[in-house]
Amino acid sequence: MQDITNRMDIEKLMRAFYAKILSDEVIGHYFTEVMHLDLEAHIPVLCDFWEGILFQTGSYHGAMYQRHLHLNQKSPFEKKHFTRWTDAFSATINELFEGEKAELAKQRALSISMIMQSKMLF
Repeated sequence: MQDITNRMDIEKLMRAFYAKILSDEVIGHYFTEVMHLDLEAHIPVLCDFWEGILFQTGSYHGAMYQRHLHLNQKSPFEKKHFTRWTDAFSATINELFEGEKAELAKQRALSISMIMQSKMLF
């Protein structure tokens, strides 16, 4: 397996990850019922976000926390939702990639999850 090396790899990761979680019994409803995700419109935003994290491109200019806070107001998050997201994200990376950037993506995903939990659950 190779490491995450470019935006195409990030898109591959995002598509594989969302293929899993859209039908997930714990968090899938956030994407299918709460926000009615348009995946094709969302993929470039996700790629911008993760490209910025992994390669410091500065390409993401969104409001990630505010969007998730809005979802939390519609359907409150619980610890199990964050755990499932993090576990599924890491598992998808492990299936597709290995290396420094893959490890960084897993670490950052866990950090993001912990920060969001601390802001939304406490």
